Amino acid sequence: MLRAPRTLRFGVNYTPARGWFHHWLDFDLAEAGADLDSIAALGLDHVRVFPLWPLFQPNRTLIRPRAVEQLVALADAAAERGLDVAVDGLQGHLSSFDFLPAWTRTWHRRNLFTDPDVVAGQEEYLRTLAGALADRPNFLGMTVGNEINQFSGPPHPDPDRITREQADRWLERILAACERGAPGRFHLHAEYDAAWYQDGHPFTPAQAARLGAATAVHSWVFNGTAQRHGRTGTATEHHAAYLIELSKAWAPDPWRPVWLQEVGAPAPLIPPEHAAEFTEATLAGALDCPGLWGVTWWCSHDVSRELADFPELEYGLGLLTNDRRTKPAGAAVARIAGAWRGREHRPAVRSTALAVDVGGAEEAPGRSVCAPGGAFFEAWAALTAQGVRPAVVLAEHAEDAARLSARGITKVLRVPDVR
Repeated sequence: MLRAPRTLRFGVNYTPARGWFHHWLDFDLAEAGADLDSIAALGLDHVRVFPLWPLFQPNRTLIRPRAVEQLVALADAAAERGLDVAVDGLQGHLSSFDFLPAWTRTWHRRNLFTDPDVVAGQEEYLRTLAGALADRPNFLGMTVGNEINQFSGPPHPDPDRITREQADRWLERILAACERGAPGRFHLHAEYDAAWYQDGHPFTPAQAARLGAATAVHSWVFNGTAQRHGRTGTATEHHAAYLIELSKAWAPDPWRPVWLQEVGAPAPLIPPEHAAEFTEATLAGALDCPGLWGVTWWCSHDVSRELADFPELEYGLGLLTNDRRTKPAGAAVARIAGAWRGREHRPAVRSTALAVDVGGAEEAPGRSVCAPGGAFFEAWAALTAQGVRPAVVLAEHAEDAARLSARGITKVLRVPDVR
């Protein structure tokens, strides 16, 4: 049941060089065009862009036409430079800052995921954005929002708590709204790694791997991985590959595409002078994973030091400087993207799998074994360090011959067997 290989996509999360995402307040198409020129010069093929939800929908029944026009203008400018565009809708949360409309907070506090009026407003907003871009050939599709699962529980200081069943219903409704706006496009949802690593989190691996057109993973090694294993540790350099393979354990379709939608080199755990080395190692690991749709690096341009109060690591994550010069990591991404341009992605099948027991596929009550320091995480890293290329299967599927055969798996190991 092996599928025809894909041509990989290489892109970048677009962080404007002037004003960061506050650029929507005084949108300048010439400035955006200069940013896009510098991105296109790296040889990338797409950008992921982030309208700020409170600016685009400041009232539940007001979606600002001018803001939507500016988003379309940005997409058209990208098309002129050969760049496709994926749009994140509910921002939501970006680089440690929350951007939520006033009609969901304080005196109007309502649960983001369960209040019927709020959800209806979200549906109309996402449908409107998708519909405005539906006729643009370079529009890939909508991502529901950027790591919006962080609003559903700890460590958020003021979460909108929900159950797994409520998260299921919310995701299904919101993805359907995207589909109504732009039928047949690449619509999906994306969570930060609590969905994979945190026991009891209402957003689950099963949702990530079953709902939407692809599975999105966000790989950040400041989550305990680099602290435990160091910048050159196998677990650190292969963290993105690990999440890609982990995600497949829950996917009913063995060849469901996986989008490495965010990955970056965070200082000081990855010092700036070693960012290119980390970038090359991370991409080498990810590109060795069958079923990869593409990679979208975080991020395009550094955050300007004129802007205050960002966590220190956020200022230097760009592939390009704030004045649009290519950094060593940017040169590494450009070189790798160029080497893969037009090539079919044909990594060898991962024939050895490691079985993960999370206590049941739907709730995954024991998924912390998958987190840095967890027994499964450390066993997978140990196998990788030995030169094995481990896939991942759920423990309850470890004896399912048909399922294993569909993925080309001929050998299944258990965590206690790994030395």
